[in-house]
Amino acid sequence: MRIIGLAGWSGSGKTTLITKLIPRLSARGLRVSTLKHAHHGFDLDKPGKDSFMHRVAGATEVIISSAKRWAILHELRDEEEWNMADLVAKMSPVDLVLVEGFKRDSFPKLEIHRAENDKPLLHPDDPYIVAVACDTPLPQAKVPVIDLNDIDAVADLLLAHAVKISG
Repeated sequence: MRIIGLAGWSGSGKTTLITKLIPRLSARGLRVSTLKHAHHGFDLDKPGKDSFMHRVAGATEVIISSAKRWAILHELRDEEEWNMADLVAKMSPVDLVLVEGFKRDSFPKLEIHRAENDKPLLHPDDPYIVAVACDTPLPQAKVPVIDLNDIDAVADLLLAHAVKISG
């Protein structure tokens, strides 16, 4: 398994780009999984559903299963938030893991930047950013800049910089 991240400010288009990349990478014969960091608590199940009631009642893990998919909900309770390496270790083997978020972790990342967001670039302060995907030229960039809308070129760059997951 290899891994690479997409980092950027909220509203930069990370999720949109990932949803365009997955079909392109899959068409190349790659099995792709994603890992998304959420800054706040979130729910995958709904109040009133059995899985929700199991979790609220105190279950540490709830597995929801059907003929189409399954999911494990793990409630941390008073545990520390898991780090990226531990989360990746829980994943089934694939060719490539695309990580959205975890921008402070030490692994290769593509910075996603949109000029209209009026946010500073991340790459000057993050030595793990290998390139920037942007919707405008960035002559001040200290790493290669690639067109955010050239999905095949972005896919090529990600594959060139993805690293093997140790473990």
